[in-house]
Amino acid sequence: MDGRCSWCGTDPLYIAYHDTEWGVPERDSRALWEKLILDGFQAGLSWITILRKRDAFRAAFDGFNPERIAAWGEAEVAACLANPGIVRHRGKIEAAIVNARAFLAIEERSGFAPFLWRYVEGAPLQNRFARMADVPARTPLSERISKDLGRAGFKFCGPVITYAFMEAVGMVNDHITACPRHAAVASLGENIFHPAGK
Repeated sequence: MDGRCSWCGTDPLYIAYHDTEWGVPERDSRALWEKLILDGFQAGLSWITILRKRDAFRAAFDGFNPERIAAWGEAEVAACLANPGIVRHRGKIEAAIVNARAFLAIEERSGFAPFLWRYVEGAPLQNRFARMADVPARTPLSERISKDLGRAGFKFCGPVITYAFMEAVGMVNDHITACPRHAAVASLGENIFHPAGK
């Protein structure tokens, strides 16, 4: 794909992720939570590291079922710490349990997806960056969402992690303008959020 965003390099797994997932608007609460947890595990690492371990994470974390993870205790933490297929970091594993409980509280109150999408009024923000160097690592909005997530009890959700999450789940379209996925993702966002594509 000519003009593809350069961050995915030549790794076939990374290219497939770029071409089919990154920036596609996600409206499912559980899927949004899974991505937020995985972005938390990414802290200090590259996303391709997490992507390569994603299937192992899903197996270790009960399919990212927040109800199950919210009830985890030391036995489950110990099992994860002994699992070579995932990132074995006690703080991040324990944060996933705390974040499951925070997720369930928001989901019961308002729904996690509506909670997040209200920050962009229900529709993806359409950026038009010409170069990767122009794409920010954080924004005032990601700082605001990060603070609100922190107040809600979430951990490992700093403004940089939050902005990466926003890009990944399509709250913001940060494919560069030369990338064919920019127009494709923009069109997909319109089809999802406006009846009959209007």
